[in-house]
Amino acid sequence: MSHMLKFDLSSIEAEVGAPAAERLISGNPQFRTWNFEEAPGGLYAGVWESTPGKWRIAYDEWEYFHVLSGHSIVTENGGNPVHLKAGDSMVLRPGFAGTWEVIETTRKDYVIRL
Repeated sequence: MSHMLKFDLSSIEAEVGAPAAERLISGNPQFRTWNFEEAPGGLYAGVWESTPGKWRIAYDEWEYFHVLSGHSIVTENGGNPVHLKAGDSMVLRPGFAGTWEVIETTRKDYVIRL
């Protein structure tokens, strides 16, 4: 087993999904996720993409992500909206609750730690 992992989207099939109906605020966002790593102890890494829409999010996990393309707005409950575009990075910590709004189809790579 190699100790390196390249994110090659052509090497695996994307998982398709959408926000749970009770979290959906507007639009019809569709997700594609290429999960390249599932390591023992609850570590995940991959690429996620969503079409436009808005939904509620709540995090029990820690996530670092880097936006590769698109435009999204993440807003913490009671906080100010944060516009994210290609090149932006963010950490969402356990306990984060708010909304994710995709304005223009957004793709990000991520590392999640449970």
